[in-house]
Amino acid sequence: MLGVYTFWDAIWTMIIFFAWVMFITWVILLMIDNFRRKDHSGWSKALWALFIIFLPIIGAFSYTIARPSTAGDYGYDSGSGYAANQPTSTAAELARLNELRTEGAISDAEYEDLKARTIAVS
Repeated sequence: MLGVYTFWDAIWTMIIFFAWVMFITWVILLMIDNFRRKDHSGWSKALWALFIIFLPIIGAFSYTIARPSTAGDYGYDSGSGYAANQPTSTAAELARLNELRTEGAISDAEYEDLKARTIAVS
């Protein structure tokens, strides 16, 4: 019987399709993780990327197995966002600049320059 596409053929097609979607998503997430890691040099990031791209099954499994548990969850925790580290107001930014000047991290001239910039932005 040529051209018969049964219900079970459709189910099998959906299983294969979603397996590919899951694998491609996994590879993309591994690439994101690879480039977010701070414990890798640029060369090791590039080599892992090439390994995952050109040998995706072996590369993805190797990266997953070789990745240390201490590598962290880059960008996935709520407190690590860029906006979370920024002061919420001009007054808070000026207080932070004053603390830096008091600690000697910046000079009086740098303080005045940064203070003028902070006030101009707000």
